[in-house]
Amino acid sequence: MGFFGALHTWGRDFTVYNPHVHFVVLGGAVSQDGSKWMCAPENFLFPQKAAAKVYPGKFRDAMRTAGLEQAFQQADAAAWFKPWTVDVQAVGNGEAALKYLAPYVNRVAISNNRIEAVGENSVTYRFTPSGTSQSRTRTVSGHEFIRGFLQHALPSRFQRIRYYGWASANCKLKFQYVQMLVYFYLGWCWLMKQAEVVTEIQKPPTQCPDCKGGKLHLTMITDAQAKVIFRRRLPEHSVAYLDSG
Repeated sequence: MGFFGALHTWGRDFTVYNPHVHFVVLGGAVSQDGSKWMCAPENFLFPQKAAAKVYPGKFRDAMRTAGLEQAFQQADAAAWFKPWTVDVQAVGNGEAALKYLAPYVNRVAISNNRIEAVGENSVTYRFTPSGTSQSRTRTVSGHEFIRGFLQHALPSRFQRIRYYGWASANCKLKFQYVQMLVYFYLGWCWLMKQAEVVTEIQKPPTQCPDCKGGKLHLTMITDAQAKVIFRRRLPEHSVAYLDSG
């Protein structure tokens, strides 16, 4: 499998510490022998209810294996016996999900334009509570503002984004090879050429045969049986996620 995870530690109100990870997983995987692409169902990855119960134990074991016994002892013991929040959603081609995650890679917990006023001992900032579209203002002490901001500064060796499987830079499977396998699975053609600069011939845009003026844009490709094998843009959450757990 190939996927990546993006670490988030804040929500709408940056003073609230809310660590969570978003993983973007492709709907398929490369076979063990690396010869073919195996497609997963479009609305199922794994049972999220079962994963919510398994994750705490896996995380606990990983902490001990990494030598973080002191951190393990400091954690609330009740955390290991509660189901963790696991939310799996089908996101179509993933374009909207990537647009949502991208700003978090280099963004800070609160931007300057959300700070309304700065006084001798307090700071007033603006935020939008979850589930609403109305902004609110909140005034906190300078100490509380700095505390809330610095809690999102990652410790040494922590990364906001990590790649796994064939998406990792250390994997022997290259992205172009996986892309080729996907093309073969879809019945498309894969053109192999040498790495050289090729000047693309600019073709005039295809015009509508009826109005003779409007430009035509590719939206989908179908096969001989009218089955859609390529769609230019899929809406996010195009299908409901099927959880067998």
